[in-house]
Amino acid sequence: MPKLYIEEKYCKGCGICIEFCPVKVLKQSQKMNSRGYFPPESEEMDKCKECGMCSLLCPDFAIVIEE
Repeated sequence: MPKLYIEEKYCKGCGICIEFCPVKVLKQSQKMNSRGYFPPESEEMDKCKECGMCSLLCPDFAIVIEE
């Protein structure tokens, strides 16, 4: 199963990853990061297709997918 790492300290909560995830695995967190933004989170990684779209589109390089 892929591991999705979200480096919360780099995330500015833009929501691009959430919007463009083809299987809608990501959602906005209720927890604020140190910069005052709400980063994405995932509770359903078993549905992830490992397409890398979230990592590719993240303008802050805050998402990494590792196997």
